[in-house]
Amino acid sequence: MASELEPEVPAFDQSLPECSAEKTAGKWLQATDLTREVYQHLAHYVPKIYCRGPNPVPQKEDTLAQHVLLGPMEWYLCGEDPAFGFSKLEQANKPSHLCGRVFKVGEPTYSCRDCAVDPTCVLCMECFLGSIHRDHRYRMTTSGGGGFCDCGDTEAWKEGPYCEKHELNTSEIEEEDPLVHLPEDVIGRTYNIFAIMFHYAVEILTWEKESELPADLEMVEKSDTYYCMLFNDEVHTYEQVIYTLQKAVNCTQKEAIGFATTVDRDGRRSVRYGDFQYCEQAKSVIVRNTSRQTKPLKVQVMHSSIVAHQNFGLKLLSWLGSIIGYSDGLRRILCQVGLQEGPDGENSSLVDRLMLNDSKLWKGARSVYHQLFMSSLLMDLKYKKLFAIRFAKNYERLQSDYVTDDHDREFSVADLSVQIFTVPSLARMLITEENLLTIIIKTFMDHLRHRDAQGRFQFERYTALQAFKFRRVQSLILDLKYMLISKPTEWSDDLRQKFLEGFDAFLELLKCMQGMDPITRQVGQHIEMEPEWEAAFTLQMKLTHVISMMQDWCASDEKVLIEAYKKCLAVLMRCHGGFTDDEQPITLSICGHSVDTIRYCVSQEKVSIHLPVSRLLAGLHVLLSKSEVAYKFPELLPLSELSPPVLIEHPLRCLVLCAQVHAGMWRRNGFSLVNQIYYYHNVKCRREMFDKDIIMLQTGVSMMDPNHFLMIMLSRFELDQIFSSPDCGKRLSSELTHKDVVQQNNTLIEEMLYLIIMLVGERYSPGVGQVSATDEIKREIIHQLSIKPMAHSELVKSLPEDENKETGMETVIEAVAHFKKPGLTGRGMYELKPECAKEFNLYFYHFSRAEQSKAEEAQRKLKRQNKEDTALPPPVSPPFCPLFASLVNILQSEVMLYIMRTILQWAVEHNGHAWSESMLQRVLHLIGMALQEEKQHLENVMEEHVVTFTFTQKISKPGEAPNNSPSILAMLETLQNAPYLEVHKDMIRWILKTFNAIKKMRESSSTSPVAETEGTVMEESSRDKDKAERKRKAEIARLRREKIMAQMSEMQRHFIDENKELFQQTLGLDASNAAVLDHSPMVSDTTLTALGPAQTQVPKQRQFVTCILCQEEQEVKVESKAMVLAAFVQRSTVLSKNRSKVIQDPETYDPLFMRPDLSCGTHTGSCGHIMHAHCWQS
Repeated sequence: MASELEPEVPAFDQSLPECSAEKTAGKWLQATDLTREVYQHLAHYVPKIYCRGPNPVPQKEDTLAQHVLLGPMEWYLCGEDPAFGFSKLEQANKPSHLCGRVFKVGEPTYSCRDCAVDPTCVLCMECFLGSIHRDHRYRMTTSGGGGFCDCGDTEAWKEGPYCEKHELNTSEIEEEDPLVHLPEDVIGRTYNIFAIMFHYAVEILTWEKESELPADLEMVEKSDTYYCMLFNDEVHTYEQVIYTLQKAVNCTQKEAIGFATTVDRDGRRSVRYGDFQYCEQAKSVIVRNTSRQTKPLKVQVMHSSIVAHQNFGLKLLSWLGSIIGYSDGLRRILCQVGLQEGPDGENSSLVDRLMLNDSKLWKGARSVYHQLFMSSLLMDLKYKKLFAIRFAKNYERLQSDYVTDDHDREFSVADLSVQIFTVPSLARMLITEENLLTIIIKTFMDHLRHRDAQGRFQFERYTALQAFKFRRVQSLILDLKYMLISKPTEWSDDLRQKFLEGFDAFLELLKCMQGMDPITRQVGQHIEMEPEWEAAFTLQMKLTHVISMMQDWCASDEKVLIEAYKKCLAVLMRCHGGFTDDEQPITLSICGHSVDTIRYCVSQEKVSIHLPVSRLLAGLHVLLSKSEVAYKFPELLPLSELSPPVLIEHPLRCLVLCAQVHAGMWRRNGFSLVNQIYYYHNVKCRREMFDKDIIMLQTGVSMMDPNHFLMIMLSRFELDQIFSSPDCGKRLSSELTHKDVVQQNNTLIEEMLYLIIMLVGERYSPGVGQVSATDEIKREIIHQLSIKPMAHSELVKSLPEDENKETGMETVIEAVAHFKKPGLTGRGMYELKPECAKEFNLYFYHFSRAEQSKAEEAQRKLKRQNKEDTALPPPVSPPFCPLFASLVNILQSEVMLYIMRTILQWAVEHNGHAWSESMLQRVLHLIGMALQEEKQHLENVMEEHVVTFTFTQKISKPGEAPNNSPSILAMLETLQNAPYLEVHKDMIRWILKTFNAIKKMRESSSTSPVAETEGTVMEESSRDKDKAERKRKAEIARLRREKIMAQMSEMQRHFIDENKELFQQTLGLDASNAAVLDHSPMVSDTTLTALGPAQTQVPKQRQFVTCILCQEEQEVKVESKAMVLAAFVQRSTVLSKNRSKVIQDPETYDPLFMRPDLSCGTHTGSCGHIMHAHCWQS
């Protein structure tokens, strides 16, 4: 692709083929100064072979280089013909048990989902097909290039680390020094030649001068030939580069495209060849044309001899990589040479020099030396550890270089972190010896210096450069994830100390995120410009798995967990201790209870959705319960220092914000807030955001008076005025108040009740409730399938992934769902098992509003089909762990009963008050939860002898003066017959039925004392106690028998209802048998009528069909939805009597009318697949 002014390519020197590799090697063997001899040889021959003109011929250059330059080195190394020498080395070598195949771009890789330690552990196709993992669950991906096969690495696999090919080598001692397989003279010569050539390659590739070579490589006669070298960047587009080259070097578009493609692939390309002035002219045009909006393209005018030596330097590194493949001993020598410190002390080794100059090298050079590192340093277990230490010591510098560089991470040496940090033993060693956890976090924070006055990260008004830098610095979070991905099974004191130092640094990072991007409600006019919110959420999403893994590490050691809990609490108190922002203290009073709090309105003050420190503390608090550390070492924990109002304050504000957004109070804040609320609840973020806020509130409620909590909650929801006024029964009606305000208040009351339901009902986090992680996943799947049957892919997307990209679905799906295979069209679907429907919770906290509505409709429809009442009572919940056990008392607290009574009163006097059915539905659900709770308490009372949960007694009592309202029970009985509450009648009936059942249980076990709120307990003699205990056990046994008999009766009734045809056919069968005995004549297949004194009902044949489009099954009836068949109507001459007749006017011809001459008939064909008429139309 030469331009018209470029000179012709000079021919290669004819003396080159005559150069003898054997003689040159012999000369080197006799030399006293080998380095000088080799350098003189290179200085003389390299410029004669490489870069002889504008259009190099790589194949010719490589052939000559192998003969003249590399050949002598191979002869010198072997001491004989390399064809024999390398063969001997290969035979003497003990092959490595590691595969180490370096993947090319697009090559398939396999990871075993059952056995891989983490998702980065992969196998090449050959190793995978020869391993046990081919019969396991596996994930197949295509490589982006740069990684290598982990076959043979025992730390990468839980089982089956070797394939059939590499398993053969495991019987021998693995720690044996590979140098023992090499002769002494070969070791000496190899060390000499590797040291010289590796040093030469590093020196020339990192050489920064453009016109002169290192002194020992300078030629006597230096030609005036230069290259204008264009370098790749990730800023300018293809089109910009092509346009600029056409103007700068006067080439065609096709030539310019060729230049641009090579620059993008290899990282650099010469675009002009000639004297210095000629090349400088092209450089100035390129710089001038590309420097208007961004930084200009990098262009250098380089002497041809420098380019020649650099090209050979790359060839030499590739050659070293191929040579060490013959013997592990050669690999070990190259590793020694590379990591040996030079005369300048620290960071002077050849490996250090290459790494620290990585961002200055072009793409092609980086790729070559990265591959050499992977085939040498990372394949030798001894030197992999030493390389990891060098990498860790230079980590901060390498990451800073990467952040300021503009090449993708795959072309940076920083990308090798995945090969080092994911090895568990190396990760532990680097944390303990190099304090790498702290270094990574501090390096990350050093690059995010944009803070507000309170020291929080500030992403508002980010410049383009800062945004670019932020995107690149996120890769450090990935390194943090790699370090933590494998949890330690054994802890040393050093590991504890260094991990906790890293945990301190991590808390500082989270402290900078606590309260970031605060927002204030926009009143009056709409917000003018949408604020930046994506950067903060990107940071949160990237850190989600890291936060979870930090908690997993803490959970694996009791001492670490206790210290981490203390540290996290201290940081939270520093963030929010004693309430900041000059809030005014106030006292709230309801139902004779008072509590001191602060005046704070979410709708008027600043509020933030980012509270990672609070949420981390919530996670650690749950781990104290799950690991039982809270019960084993209470004296070591600062539980007495906890201030529940401080703990709940900010998570409560966040949840109130969500409620107010749902109520439409923040419409003027634009879509940025709507998007934040969406991601707050989204499956990608909720585990470390929404879920942890619920847990933090549960933690607070379990440690404080539930009445006080409810009063604070009413204040934050800005509903305290409505419920605390003495005439709250005469609540503001829609005639007196603006309709929007009434609607907003109704929605806020609904959301507050929903939050209380979540606090009491969400017990499926291990540590909060007495459940396992499997129970948690089951519940998620049950509720997703309650909405509708789902395909595998759809179900997986709705479940949260862990750090290994696993949802845990496969382990539990068969226990909760049936798989319905796909028909001719459509997908296979998972359908919920009928017995799991009883676990459905209408107010499941991960439902969106739309999902909740669909699930409710689907479950009611199912109940109607089963001819059951349509009530959706709360399911029986697992018991709370002891640390959270007091949480249930919120249901029977006086303020809660007061709220219930008030809302029921609004519903009873429905005409004069603003209320909603959703509000009432939530109250009914809460009453149902309380009844379920009391029922469980009574069933488990045999060990406790004391019932502390007395909800049924409290709802039977009328309200106190001055209102003197009727009891909750009386109001429910009134509402049962209300015509305007038809939808809720079944639920009210279920509540009253459950209430009566509990009442009977209490009466039958009346000898069990009931603890009133004052805590008085009746005293009995031991004899009376024994007698009462026997009587109570007998009563419980009787009730259990009755319950089982009732269940059996109910099951029989259901079976008869669902299989009516069987019973009817049985009856019909008796009649038909009688007919056979009577030898009566056969009756035609028409409608039958039974006659005679012993008439029986004639069984009707019911026909069921399935729509092929929606897969819904339906009985064929007149009143059912219309079903149709697709048919094709055409003329037929099969039975024609007059085939020669031609139809004159086909448009008006009626095919259904048969002509007297029978010339043609009508044929109708159908595939026979039935579908709904409306499905076919849509």
